[in-house]
Amino acid sequence: MSARGACLCGAVRYVVSGPLRAVIGCHCRQCRKTSGHHVAATAAPRDAVRIEDAGALRWFESSPGVRRGFCGRCGSNLFWDRASAPTLSIFAGALDDAPGLRMAGHIFCADKGAYYAIADGLPQAPGDADMIGCV
Repeated sequence: MSARGACLCGAVRYVVSGPLRAVIGCHCRQCRKTSGHHVAATAAPRDAVRIEDAGALRWFESSPGVRRGFCGRCGSNLFWDRASAPTLSIFAGALDDAPGLRMAGHIFCADKGAYYAIADGLPQAPGDADMIGCV
């Protein structure tokens, strides 16, 4: 599978060559703060992601060893990157098209906003490590 993606204004463009992990919804406080709701992210091996136009790409270190990639021009959230991981998380909404990509479950549900319910019937984990098999 090959997929392309970009920010809203097109200043940051990337290509993913190879398989994408199923989409995981993250409801942690940081993801809610950066996105305004929860984040839906897939992932791919780091070497399978090629950023074609990174002129506006900016990184913010949100936790030690973890950074979030976004467009410095339009503000689109694009990536979540743990330095110690072999994969790069990619915000699914920034992909142009990824046929066959589906949600697999939700993590950090204990931190979700009080204003919504998770009612899609997919597995839910209160934290991260509880979701073995989906991450």
